[in-house]
Amino acid sequence: MILYGYGLSSASYRVRIALAMKNVPYTPITKNLRTGEHRSSEFLGINLQGFVPALSLDDGAVLTQSVAIMEYLEEMYPDPPLLPAEPLARARVRALTQAITSDIHPLNNLRVLRYLEEKLGLDKEARDSWYRHWVSVGFEALERWLSRDAATGRFCHGNSPTLADICLVPQVSNARRFAVDMSAYPRIVAIDAACKELPAFSTTAPEALRDGR
Repeated sequence: MILYGYGLSSASYRVRIALAMKNVPYTPITKNLRTGEHRSSEFLGINLQGFVPALSLDDGAVLTQSVAIMEYLEEMYPDPPLLPAEPLARARVRALTQAITSDIHPLNNLRVLRYLEEKLGLDKEARDSWYRHWVSVGFEALERWLSRDAATGRFCHGNSPTLADICLVPQVSNARRFAVDMSAYPRIVAIDAACKELPAFSTTAPEALRDGR
């Protein structure tokens, strides 16, 4: 397998975690989002959207969109499981996952932040204020959700990491890079810390990658 990604891409980080948890070997190829490598004709031939991550399988098929890739890995490599066995629990984990990947992350990815600067003329301070506002809105709701539900354990769901945790940790990492005050989200911080104790999360983090993968 070949994983096209970028070290600071939270979506790429999700897939790196999932591959590590499943112990699936792959070759990483960096597409630097800041220099526009993801918009090259060569990469657009791999992923028409020009997004990372993209996972090229051994037979040449290419998977895109991080959650779809992780669901594929779950189906092909079921051990250890990233989704609970019980349908209601699976739905909860998927809902938590989408709250992060659909409601929080899209407002704050690189292309949105660049549009705010380059097209709308926001300076860095205003751009970062936008980022912190929308992350805080999402984290406030997520914190209440995780604190309220008895299904929350050491991790987002119970005492084993799931897709929800795999999506939460990169979002927390990004929030800290943008100086979001995390003191208001103790449950999120505790879950992030529990995840970081696991090699699949810590060894795939952006700061752990020697070559910016």
